[in-house]
Amino acid sequence: MSAAITVGVDIGTTSVKALAVDGNGQVVATVRVPHQVLTPAADMLEHDARRAWRQGPRRAYAAVTASVGAPIAGVTVASMVPSLTAVNRRGIPLVPGLLYGDVRGRPTDGRSMSEGFDFPGSMPDAEGFLRWAKELAPEAAGYWPCQGVATHALCGVPAVDSAMVSSLGALHAWGSWNTALLEQIGVSEAQLPVVVPMCEAGGTLPGADTIFTGGTIDALCDQIVAGATEPGDVLAIFGATLVIWVVTDTLVTVPDFISIPHTVPGRFLVGGPSNAGALFVDWARRLLRGVPRPGPGAPATEDRSGDPERVPVWLPYLRGERTPFNNPMLRASVHGLDITQGPGAIERGAYEASGFVIRRMLERSGIEGRRVVASGGGTRVGPWMAGVADATGLPVHTVGVAEGAAYGAAFFARLGAGLESSLEASQRWASTGRRIEPDPVWARAASARYRRFADLGPGS
Repeated sequence: MSAAITVGVDIGTTSVKALAVDGNGQVVATVRVPHQVLTPAADMLEHDARRAWRQGPRRAYAAVTASVGAPIAGVTVASMVPSLTAVNRRGIPLVPGLLYGDVRGRPTDGRSMSEGFDFPGSMPDAEGFLRWAKELAPEAAGYWPCQGVATHALCGVPAVDSAMVSSLGALHAWGSWNTALLEQIGVSEAQLPVVVPMCEAGGTLPGADTIFTGGTIDALCDQIVAGATEPGDVLAIFGATLVIWVVTDTLVTVPDFISIPHTVPGRFLVGGPSNAGALFVDWARRLLRGVPRPGPGAPATEDRSGDPERVPVWLPYLRGERTPFNNPMLRASVHGLDITQGPGAIERGAYEASGFVIRRMLERSGIEGRRVVASGGGTRVGPWMAGVADATGLPVHTVGVAEGAAYGAAFFARLGAGLESSLEASQRWASTGRRIEPDPVWARAASARYRRFADLGPGS
């Protein structure tokens, strides 16, 4: 069983990552296939769904399995939620793939049944996306999220799992599709993906014994292998979106936050997604194009530079903000710039903004933070992690495998293939890569900036 290899495929905002992993959690092969994220307007976010959701996963899976050169026991696809495109009878996307927060998912005429839908983590965007796709491509054979397109590309079945459909607002709840809502939109169940129970096999790939599961949620896959299990742990996923979960031993309800059970018994999560992730940070860094910056894996001596007192304050609302404001109309701004500051100070301010968002979530939750468990591609940028440590006043422990969503998806595939008996067993794959402690001098200066961040922000 430990020798059996499974593959996790994560379709992210800027690339597809595929990892082949053995039963001991050792990554034996990894592939990354980049793609563009498109922003036709400030409140739009989309992919070329044919390239990013269909061709990318096929290329990544073929390349990673060729590197292994051994049979693959199972594969699971993970991706962000919500998303949607329209497809033809061959499963080829006909229209752009809409991503979380796109304005085309917002109701404009009061038709939405998903607004305020009482199901943890449900997103009304999904209903709006389906209405948009139906209007744009009324004769489409199907209307599928990213996970459905990718699993169909690999195995011929547009399979998603029960965890993924829990994010679809009123479209799917309590174990079934909302036929009344679908009828109102003009879509049949046959045009939607096949729903497979989470971590169960949906079938096998054509001509192989490799099982596939339903496509699932990237943040869930990240969570199961991160090792953030103790009360006060803060799981922060540094992808295009910054996803923040604070671990508690009791169910905590906070207005405008999501509260859900942890996959570990006796633990709960409170938090949600924020736009203060790599979409914001990378944009801020692009403003400094041509200025030397530290790259991934920078040594500790390069994590901090300049004067800790001379750093501006960013409000990172480039595309509005999700948790806790759920306001797509907010916009980014920078405060406290003066003639003595250079590019390094501006970049440092952007890194601290992510930490300030985490700190704000902790304060609003009323939970005392213990440490930040950091996952995602952003963990490779040492100055970003140092900025978060100083901004929160908490140690940052990066995960051993940065591609947490693909890594966790590979464990999902083990469950589907019958190689594991429980989701809780995924904790043995958790490992720590690097530990970054707050610097006392920088943390004191950042704490003063946080108070200004809080005063300047919405709801102050």
